[in-house]
Amino acid sequence: MASDSEIYRAIPHRPPFLWVDTIISSDERSMVAEKFIGPELDFFRGHYPGHPIVPGVLLCEAVFQTGALFMARLMAESGNGPDQGKKLPVLTRIKGAKFKRAVAPGETIRMQVTLDERFSNVWFFKGRVLVNSKTAVKVDFGCALTEAE
Repeated sequence: MASDSEIYRAIPHRPPFLWVDTIISSDERSMVAEKFIGPELDFFRGHYPGHPIVPGVLLCEAVFQTGALFMARLMAESGNGPDQGKKLPVLTRIKGAKFKRAVAPGETIRMQVTLDERFSNVWFFKGRVLVNSKTAVKVDFGCALTEAE
């Protein structure tokens, strides 16, 4: 498991837009992370009032942030960790997003990312969001490390 400080060192996202609470596991090909969806989150007031659900774009963001954490961890393990002040993970591609199940307040989402390919500073992933072992979202995506301005 990873601490908040590891997550904060690895990616630039911060509350209220940090969508990863804990890294559960990782190896050379994949990472699994989780996020508790607190019922107090402000967007629930306006996103389907009376039947609140997490917007799909935020579920995708949780997967994308997990991918960025995975990139940072693999680079650190290889001795090529990005200098947070100079490199930023940036989403470059979203392909084939499929939304299979709604996510409600109070649920915990589990994000799984698997490295598909890597070319230089561009990484391609397959991602999933699960709730209670059931798929909520599937998406393929790409991220690149870019120079911070």
